[in-house]
Amino acid sequence: MASSIATDTPPPPAPAPAARRNQSTGRAGDKIFLGLSRGSGIFLLVVMAAIAIFLSIRAGIAISEDQGNFLTTFDWNPAGSPPAFGIAVLLFGTVVSSVIAMAIAVPIAVGIALFISHYAPRKLAAPLAYVVDLLAAVPSIVYGIWGALFLVPYLGGLNEWLDSYLGWTVLFEKTEVGVARSIFTVGILLAIMILPIVTSVSREVFLQVPRMNEEAALALGATRWEVIRLSVLPFGRSGVISASMLGLGRALGETMAVATVLSPSYVLSLHLLNPGGGTFAQNIAAKFDEANQLGRDALIASGLVLFVLTLLVNGAARMIIARRKEYSGANA
Repeated sequence: MASSIATDTPPPPAPAPAARRNQSTGRAGDKIFLGLSRGSGIFLLVVMAAIAIFLSIRAGIAISEDQGNFLTTFDWNPAGSPPAFGIAVLLFGTVVSSVIAMAIAVPIAVGIALFISHYAPRKLAAPLAYVVDLLAAVPSIVYGIWGALFLVPYLGGLNEWLDSYLGWTVLFEKTEVGVARSIFTVGILLAIMILPIVTSVSREVFLQVPRMNEEAALALGATRWEVIRLSVLPFGRSGVISASMLGLGRALGETMAVATVLSPSYVLSLHLLNPGGGTFAQNIAAKFDEANQLGRDALIASGLVLFVLTLLVNGAARMIIARRKEYSGANA
């Protein structure tokens, strides 16, 4: 009779006590990290909601007392009898100065970022990148003082040239005599201020382009510019859009530099070289200390408009990136 041989494999050994402790500790760490992450997100939403509720309540009080049209009135006189104030001039100045800043800063910033990441020698690229990053740390008031004492006096010649050759466009026609404390000057100053932000983010995005993409293009006989046009720019386009939105956010909310350079007035003019104009942040900084209770509520109402404008700009940027999937570096 053939003897039977047991073929059952023995059960695996039980984990050691130290291993069990490590597993339980890891699970506890995951739960703690999940709770902290979720709590941070909820806290951020609560803060945003609290800001929106506060601004809405105070803005409602001010708008209910306004005897003018809050959206179309040019004057700002909440202390008058009757009180009348509106954001037409402030909205125009904020948007136009930011658009000027973006039109000047973004192309220059992308060019600097491409030079640092793909053209400059390593010994030059590192110091240049450091200088650009250092410019982002300069306080706003320093930019404002420099703009008032240096930029404004030396922009007279540029204004005359624009008036002579582009005055037919109305935008660059100068119809008033005065120093260059205008929306156009504010746009130039804001462009200088947001240039380091857009440059730094764009540079880091361009440095993340896969080397295989560039080497493949070079192997096919592409020139340096063709490599950048076909491989680098499509990969980094979403990053450039994000960098531009960061710069636009700073331009929309800039206060001290604008208040130092601009000669405020509540006249809405399409002549960008004429002195005058105003922005939301500049008006809040200039009027808050001397305002009465209604005046402060009116300023808070204008701050609510700036808050909504910033949210809309960021939301639009996210929609652009989401709808243009080919801009994503993950698809490169």
